[in-house]
Amino acid sequence: MNKIVLSTFLVLSVFTSCSNYGQLKVIADLPGSLDENSGLATYGDSTVWVIEDGGNKDEIYQINLKGDILKSLKVKNGDNQDWEDLTTDNAGNLYIGDIGNNANKRKDLVIYKLPNPTIEPGDKIDAEKIKLHYPDQKDFPPKKEGLFYDSEAIFHHDGKIFIVIKNRSKAFTGEAHIYSVPDTKGTYEATLVGSFTPCKDWKICQITSIDISPKGDRIVALSYGKLFIFTDFTWDDFTKGNMQEIDLGARSQLESVCFLNDDTLLISDEKAHSEGGNLYTYSIK
Repeated sequence: MNKIVLSTFLVLSVFTSCSNYGQLKVIADLPGSLDENSGLATYGDSTVWVIEDGGNKDEIYQINLKGDILKSLKVKNGDNQDWEDLTTDNAGNLYIGDIGNNANKRKDLVIYKLPNPTIEPGDKIDAEKIKLHYPDQKDFPPKKEGLFYDSEAIFHHDGKIFIVIKNRSKAFTGEAHIYSVPDTKGTYEATLVGSFTPCKDWKICQITSIDISPKGDRIVALSYGKLFIFTDFTWDDFTKGNMQEIDLGARSQLESVCFLNDDTLLISDEKAHSEGGNLYTYSIK
């Protein structure tokens, strides 16, 4: 390969890399067994817990920041219909949102509550069920303009699990509804908290994950290429505060976000069309 061709190849490689992942810093290539990762959660250490979405095992995985799987636990009584996000509470409990609902026709939505998996000595872990339904859904499925009942995003605050829907309406409006349910075992009608419109391009504006900072003063929602950071809010409708929109410059299938610390995010994407399947960091300091 001559010098001109080599130089051109290197420039194109750098340009392609930047165009793929934008402002995101790749820190790990996730193992192939986690290509369909859909949720992340941390416990303030140098590891992260990961789940995969529907059709995969009823297991949670602990990985290090190099992407190595350190531990896996089978979730007893926790059938993976469509696991889509993870969150934790201050007591160390882990919550799995089995709330993926692409066709908007599920009647078995549930959030699984697990004890702290980092101290689980065996290879299985118990799960309690927080069953829920949306008060405004009357048809299963609704008409195409009312496809508001899929979700891939949950976070925990003050005894409640907050759920943000993934808008699948046609024509796409961008509007994302927010619901909450108690964080204890039971069957609940979710409470409609509010709504917001992050942006209106269906390709990059559907919310795929959400998390709250350790200090509780920032909430970050992820879409297929953007971050939406909420600050200066009051509870329960955090959208009444300020919302900053950040275009990450990445256009892979971004599925998960969580706070590693107050200033650093971990983000992951599914592997699709030979792209993605990575763990990234992004600074919001």
